[in-house]
Amino acid sequence: MHGTEEVTARDLLARIFEADQDLLIDDWVRLQLADSPAQLGEEGLRREAKELLGALHGALGTDLPPGQVVERDEAVRSALRGLSERRARAGAAPSATAQAIFALKRTALTALERHTDDPAARYSTSQAINQLLDAAGLLTFSVYVEGREEIIRRQHQQMVELSTPVVRLWRQVLAVPLIGTLDSARTQVVMQNLLEAIQTHQARVAIIDITGVSTVDTAVAQHLLQTVSAVRLMGAECLISGVRPSIAQTITQLGIDLSHIVTRGSLADALATAMTLLDGPRTHAVTG
Repeated sequence: MHGTEEVTARDLLARIFEADQDLLIDDWVRLQLADSPAQLGEEGLRREAKELLGALHGALGTDLPPGQVVERDEAVRSALRGLSERRARAGAAPSATAQAIFALKRTALTALERHTDDPAARYSTSQAINQLLDAAGLLTFSVYVEGREEIIRRQHQQMVELSTPVVRLWRQVLAVPLIGTLDSARTQVVMQNLLEAIQTHQARVAIIDITGVSTVDTAVAQHLLQTVSAVRLMGAECLISGVRPSIAQTITQLGIDLSHIVTRGSLADALATAMTLLDGPRTHAVTG
């Protein structure tokens, strides 16, 4: 579409979205409920339909060609993002989001038939509808994928945080029992949680228990060293427990120097050492 034909199609489509808004909402919501009745409630569908149709009407009242409305109008993009994100949070499949846009296309094409009998106007306006809502469909699919990926990232982060709890073993003694692998992302969570707990509980000793860590390589050892250094900067002593013979042998073969770190074979041994460290300053203060 070019020149006067494009303007005519845009203006006609804008009038449809304004004059038939209530009918469009009723028809669009009905089609969506028929396609996926259990996904979203009718009230929510009506709210988002009103928001999107209002945004489309406003955008079509500007000089934007229909094919550029979705790309360049922020109100339309915001309404489409909201539509897609709600379906992602509800656990709907990507096809459900696409069906919603296709349902709006069917609704708009039906409304077009009520507004003009001119074949040329119908053709140009139907082309405008296809350009507009095909672009809308692509955006909602993209947002859906991004939304699901963000949900997965948040769930992964929550699982990491749950798998690295900071346990208060004794007054001023904390422990972090690690299970599985220790990568850079998890190290940051361990370090942050542990440092915050040290500040909250005014801890003097922190024990990192690696009994449940499957393997120790150079990267894991470096992560442990970073955490120990951060703990010491907080003014606390850091012990590493759960150093099994196989892990001790691996660390030695890798040439990793842990001689400046107190290590123990079990969490119980580390706790006993922690109690000794706690008693030391108090005994010195009395005798001095």
